[in-house]
Amino acid sequence: MKAAIFYGAKDIRVENVAEPQMVGPGEVRLKPFWCGICGTDVHEYAMGPIVIPSKPHKLNGSILPQILGHEFSAEVLELGKGVTNVKVGDRVSVMPLLSCGVCYFCSRGDNHLCTSMACIGLSCEWGGIAEQAVVPAANVFKLHDSMSDVAGALVEPTAVAAYGVDRGNVRPGDTILITGAGPIGALAAIYAENLGARVFVSELNPNRKRLIDDLGIATLLDPTKDDVIGVLKDATGGIGVDAVIECSGNERALQTSVKAVRSGGFIVQTGLHTRPASIEPMEFSEREITYTGTWCYPVTDWPRIIELIGRRGLPVEKVVSSQIAMDDIVAKGFEELVSPTGNETKVLVRGF
Repeated sequence: MKAAIFYGAKDIRVENVAEPQMVGPGEVRLKPFWCGICGTDVHEYAMGPIVIPSKPHKLNGSILPQILGHEFSAEVLELGKGVTNVKVGDRVSVMPLLSCGVCYFCSRGDNHLCTSMACIGLSCEWGGIAEQAVVPAANVFKLHDSMSDVAGALVEPTAVAAYGVDRGNVRPGDTILITGAGPIGALAAIYAENLGARVFVSELNPNRKRLIDDLGIATLLDPTKDDVIGVLKDATGGIGVDAVIECSGNERALQTSVKAVRSGGFIVQTGLHTRPASIEPMEFSEREITYTGTWCYPVTDWPRIIELIGRRGLPVEKVVSSQIAMDDIVAKGFEELVSPTGNETKVLVRGF
């Protein structure tokens, strides 16, 4: 079967590999439909290995080379012994986080903070950019009948975005700022607007600005042209926004977040910073600003996100800019996404 395999920075190869030979108890064999290229994957391609282990992973022994893909939808092909939550032929979304179940954090239900956490498509034998994969049945969830296979591949990034908004204590009627309109920022805007929040989005990339305009759910601000702080102060009677979801990982955006949020408000760091950023801690104290980070999402969130997309009709598919064949994953996928002049926002790779 074909699979996209990461060997190192700038070295991803589409190769023929052996199909999974057996499905163990509590496992399922899947046929992936679509798999998203995540920002984590792009960082691995540009500078890795970072998360992908170059020595055996302590949870499962996984090591380079790695079949990529952790944002995927699939069809169930085969059930291992004891599997009852899905059946052959079901369309599913895969929750990719793997945890030990016994460490301090797992015992508290915070499995996404597991001290030995692994991830399908990053630190696991299998990944979603392949013609088949074998994963634990506990990690697959049946899609709502109204959901497309494409929407199923967007459950994972939607869960990331929703967790950021939830950590900001966003409620109906709140006014929020989202900095950065990449896939996570755009999905955060969709989720927050669905909650009943008034949403502002700060973004300077023309293609991502166009996406927010097309969604029609937020007021768009360009930080190179607009007085972002001034606009937000005017919109809130001089108070500031209730929450900022910082999705860019940019120092300037973080500094804007501090100036934009109201006293007693929330700043959620969802975008990953790759270098130190300068902030003024005294301002957090004087104004009782809560600054919190997010890492992935609660592993129990999958059914809720599927229901939101399926029953509430969250238009998550609109963040997809391209759907490509596996053979084009480098030229039309990773190279476009790492390019500062690239036109892509969210690229999905076909697994069949």
